Amino acid sequence: MDRKDNFTNIKHLYNRAGFGIAYPDLLQLSKRKISKAIKGLLTVSNQGTELTVITPDEFKQQQLILSGLNGKKELSPDEKQQREDITKARNEKSRELNLSWIQRMITTENPLLEKMTLFWHGHFACRSNNPFYAQQLNNIQRNNALGNFKTLLLEVSRSPAMLDYLNNQQNRKGHPNENFSRELMELFTLGRGNYTENDIKEAARSFTGWAYNKSGDFEFNQRAHDEKEKTFFGQTGTFDGEAIIDRILARPETATFICRKLYIFFVNDTPDENHVKELAGHFYEQKYDISALMNSLFSAEWFYSKTNTGNKIKSPVEFLVNLSREFYVTYSKPQILIQLQSSLGQYLFNPPNVAGWPGGKTWIDSSSLMLRLKIPSLVLNDGILDFDGKADPEDEAVIALNKKQKPRPVRSYINAKADWSKFLACFPKDMKQTELAAFLLEPPVDKKISDVIASNIKLKNTAIAVTSMPEYQLC
Repeated sequence: MDRKDNFTNIKHLYNRAGFGIAYPDLLQLSKRKISKAIKGLLTVSNQGTELTVITPDEFKQQQLILSGLNGKKELSPDEKQQREDITKARNEKSRELNLSWIQRMITTENPLLEKMTLFWHGHFACRSNNPFYAQQLNNIQRNNALGNFKTLLLEVSRSPAMLDYLNNQQNRKGHPNENFSRELMELFTLGRGNYTENDIKEAARSFTGWAYNKSGDFEFNQRAHDEKEKTFFGQTGTFDGEAIIDRILARPETATFICRKLYIFFVNDTPDENHVKELAGHFYEQKYDISALMNSLFSAEWFYSKTNTGNKIKSPVEFLVNLSREFYVTYSKPQILIQLQSSLGQYLFNPPNVAGWPGGKTWIDSSSLMLRLKIPSLVLNDGILDFDGKADPEDEAVIALNKKQKPRPVRSYINAKADWSKFLACFPKDMKQTELAAFLLEPPVDKKISDVIASNIKLKNTAIAVTSMPEYQLC
């Protein structure tokens, strides 16, 4: 592989495995074998990786107060206010959690770790109005993002956020709730067609008693567990939840399902089933080692083929993080990132349903594309953005009221500052406009793009013009 190909391939690798790469780093890494770059991405520093927006002590104090209030038939005005204050505090913490993760992605030195966390966040889609539970689940996904899939699956399944979201807290002996067992097989492991309705029913009985306590810890309630025999995948025994998970993982279809979703996320919206089969074989043989799987995926020649480059639409979060990292953007009012997520259709910690965000071409419609094309110039020039939609789920009613009172869009100052000195210092002084465009874009620079930037004298103007092109939406 020549130097030019290596340069292009490493740029592609970092666009998909992370959120882009700085030009000096790209020059340095392109001198090495691509296997070294992959190894670097997979080598993660685990120090201080957890989000800690809300502490266990804060959570326990809130729970203690709420437990006392919930035990009363009638509340005094002060007690009602106390409960309302906790709700407001939790809403604020939920926003802080969102912004904390976005900021982590923008500044992280472990881009693959955060990209994998983003993948698992969509795979194990979950909504929780309790920010402590949401934070717990996010940290589980991060801590196990490149570990073992069984460990990840078990910890997610035992998390209060997921147990509550899929109603397993109500799954009891004699009154099984099938919601969790159904989604476990349909969306998290096997996919449709690889289990029966009876398997769902028997699995639900096996997961009876899986619950959590007031401290937010997993708790197995023996009295609520159905200890009778169940028949699952043709095998009969007194199975519990972990035994069901073991039997699901024993099926090669699980490895295939996970690898297909990873392929769609990292490689191509239209999976090549031969490539998926190849990956799934390795994944299954290596006992669901996620890091080994990602090494295989990023090392495959087909990952760097023209068919698989410059063809994926960046998700809203990928787009915002990529832009912010690329130009060293800081936000004096980071709440704008929540407004942008909501308007673009990917509000972290608030997936549309348990299936997560559909992704692919659904990220783009005529309205969202126009907004996407505006955002780079507004962020890089600290402009003002008109929002026709809601800025924040919690503020929806306020904005609706504003619309009734004033027939004009909601306006928000971006309050962003790109570090142009730092950005421009990354490039040689004699760099051509087309060379900068080739670095910023994943699709090749064609005549149309060259003509658009031909009149730009300064690299800054070229950068703004290029990031405002539809091609910048692709990676």
